Amino acid sequence: MPHDHLRVLAHPLRMRMLSLLTGTAMSAAEAARELGETQANISYHLRRLHEAGLVEVAEEVHIRGGRAKRYRHDPDSGRRVTSRDPVEKQLLTKAIAGELLRRASQRAPDRPASLTDAELWVDPEVWARLLKQASALSQELHDAARAPRTPGTVRVSASMALFELAESP
Repeated sequence: MPHDHLRVLAHPLRMRMLSLLTGTAMSAAEAARELGETQANISYHLRRLHEAGLVEVAEEVHIRGGRAKRYRHDPDSGRRVTSRDPVEKQLLTKAIAGELLRRASQRAPDRPASLTDAELWVDPEVWARLLKQASALSQELHDAARAPRTPGTVRVSASMALFELAESP
């Protein structure tokens, strides 16, 4: 993976594309229609995500005499994306925060939700157990993802950022 692999994720449109491509494989044209973007723009970002190993070609289909690649995101690919570069980590954090703000503006009124924000001290055993549970929940959500607007589904937002903090100075 190239040096700037976290920077690939730091683009807000790419974050949306990864979410979209978790539920179904899509071509650049299909993703562009769903996201309200140009096909050229989506194609560019798909190439960057593919080069970083974050999306894979799920299939190639014949469309109007040509061939189109449909891409899919494997959520496990994100586990390979690490960096010691604090600038890259900051860019990714800003992209995630921006995406959360975008989605929060679309929150369905009067619908059940869960929101937690905390900086806590817990026993290491509790932390390890809860982190494992959160990872399992994240996997279950990704496994349950369906194509946009699939009958009988609801559109949801899920953001998790759980990490151990460094000791205070």
